[in-house]
Amino acid sequence: MNGNGNGTLNGAVIAVAGAAGAAGRATLLRLAEAGATVVAADADAAKLAEAVDAARYAHGGATVTGDTVDLLDLEAAKAWADRTEKEFGRIDGLVHLVGGWRGSSSFMETDLDDWTFLDQLLIRTVQHTSLAFHDGLLRSPIGRYLLISAAGASKPTAGNAAYAAAKSAAEAWTLALGDAFRKAGGEEGPTAAAVILIVKALVHDAMRAERPNAKFAGFTDVKELAEAIAGVWERPAPEVNGKRLWLTEQP
Repeated sequence: MNGNGNGTLNGAVIAVAGAAGAAGRATLLRLAEAGATVVAADADAAKLAEAVDAARYAHGGATVTGDTVDLLDLEAAKAWADRTEKEFGRIDGLVHLVGGWRGSSSFMETDLDDWTFLDQLLIRTVQHTSLAFHDGLLRSPIGRYLLISAAGASKPTAGNAAYAAAKSAAEAWTLALGDAFRKAGGEEGPTAAAVILIVKALVHDAMRAERPNAKFAGFTDVKELAEAIAGVWERPAPEVNGKRLWLTEQP
């Protein structure tokens, strides 16, 4: 198995949380193409099955599995991590693609129910997946935890208070995980890495088809995101651990 330096993930086992959306589909395809065994999870069983089937079909012989996991349940997240490592003998990555947005037209129109929703979706799921996969990623020689975040976390706007705050909290949690990996590595440096990939927003082919005249300035195509995700394993853990990697202009 080689996960460092030549772009291949042959033999690696990578879990993808929130795999049923457009970014998840692109990520499953790219990781399967790179030779990884991909273990996908999502709350939407039907869309997840479609995404898994698409990755299997595109890359005949690739091992891509799907599982409906309630990531708001810590024990369910731990069971998913344990089951994955037991079945495949290792776990080399967790890609956290769980997302969602709520906002308002002004700061004073912010609905605090949006915060409750985003706290669960954007923060609690990160807490649970990081705690669930921490030990397994440390056991791997190339363990990686990847969070996809938004540029808005670094430059909140009036109508995005809840969203930006939730994303910022998820980033802080991930950086704390990175510090845990650093400490575990001791003088030799970490073997596992917690990495944040930051986009302004994502775009995919269906969005372009629906809005052919839109420019989507600064947006990151989901295929580009998937390429960047796979590329994290090509870089040494000490180089990327605890880092924010910008895929859009930094504010």
